[in-house]
Amino acid sequence: MLLPRGGETGILLRGQPAGWSPRRRRHRGTIPIAEPSPKAEPNANPSAGPGAEPSAGPSRIAESTPNPNAPTTSADSEPDLAPVTEPDRVLDADADPGVGLGPDPDDDPAQPPATPSRRGRLRRRWRAWSRLRRVTVIGLVLLALPLVPIGSAALALRLEYAGDPSAQARTRGRDAIWLGHAWVDGRKGPAELAALAQRIRGTGIRDLYVHAGPLEHDGTLPATAHPQARQLVDAVHRELPGVRVQAWLGDIVSHGGAGLRLNRPQVRESVTASARQVLDAGFEGVHFDLEPVWSGDADFLTLLDRTHELTTARGVPLSVAAAQIDPLPALHTVPQALADHPKWWSQRYFGQVARRVDQIAVMSYDTAMPLESLYGGYVAQQATLALEATPKNVDLLMGLPAYYADTWGHRGSAETVAAAVRGVRLAQTRHALNRHTFGVALYVDFAATDTDWTSYRRGWCALP
Repeated sequence: MLLPRGGETGILLRGQPAGWSPRRRRHRGTIPIAEPSPKAEPNANPSAGPGAEPSAGPSRIAESTPNPNAPTTSADSEPDLAPVTEPDRVLDADADPGVGLGPDPDDDPAQPPATPSRRGRLRRRWRAWSRLRRVTVIGLVLLALPLVPIGSAALALRLEYAGDPSAQARTRGRDAIWLGHAWVDGRKGPAELAALAQRIRGTGIRDLYVHAGPLEHDGTLPATAHPQARQLVDAVHRELPGVRVQAWLGDIVSHGGAGLRLNRPQVRESVTASARQVLDAGFEGVHFDLEPVWSGDADFLTLLDRTHELTTARGVPLSVAAAQIDPLPALHTVPQALADHPKWWSQRYFGQVARRVDQIAVMSYDTAMPLESLYGGYVAQQATLALEATPKNVDLLMGLPAYYADTWGHRGSAETVAAAVRGVRLAQTRHALNRHTFGVALYVDFAATDTDWTSYRRGWCALP
């Protein structure tokens, strides 16, 4: 029976019923082919019936009726053969029906059988899909592309949070805490101060940033803003000897709207005059919290230079609340271009600010991190970047979120004091075990819970 293969040749199968077709499959063995007889029978009839042996040698078997007008041939002459491109193969009935469907790779090892390339197979499979299926796959790929860098960043933060901090990674006695305005306007008195002193005593807190503002948009400070300042400073000296009380001055920085216009020299001079005012009132330092300051703002650096001259002459510290540092190069340019409240400074600008003050406190909260481990890793990363940029003679403090909120920018379940403390200790273990000008700052006293205080005292100060 002649079965077409590739439209060019056929395979003659012996001993198989009509209608039988072999399974196409690969076979690694040698193709069993019937050996031709050494010599053809005289007067062999190529159209003999079933059971007759086929003619020796390669031939194509004609299944049509012989033409009586065709010329006859002698027994010793060669028959008139139809041209073929490949010899027919004769398979025994007992042979594996799957063989003989392709060239034997053992025949010529130097030329393996031609097989479709992987790219070709994938292309044919892709074209076989329906249009809807192809569009769906393309859409899913496009949706997944933004997740790749996000996943990489999350993995990097999780690795920052891995490991165990050193037992020596603890407070160096340079810590601080932000206190609300109620301490200088008469709403809080000796009883509240005694309770605060009980929490602070024995810890590493050395500075209290007491809210004495806010500044007016022209940089001035009303004289009535801090009526109980002197009483507070004296009371703190009695309850907590060695703890300094700094004036926390803040306002919104304008970039076209309402707020401080630091690009105006008169406004900068007014801010410096306000700093002189709080020092005259008895405060023992100036702490600026002016937001948002854009990365690269030269006017802010000028203000710091001018104010630092004043505080140095008075022998008191100048400190500043600083933005976070770019976790990726130039990332600050994105929110700076799209919003009026950029979140990050470049590491270079952070260093420029740090060199103009005595203390710099990183506001390492409101990070939008969804998990505690990611937030702790982020704090560790920020501490590492800040340590690289801050001179060793300047106190570097990492902010601790001693408050709860549940917004897109601050997940209270993720941004905890415990996670921040662990992140700070990991960075200290890796980069600052021998540095004494390193600490933390709790924000803020009126929102801090017992859990927040316990996390600070136990995790950072190794106290009960």
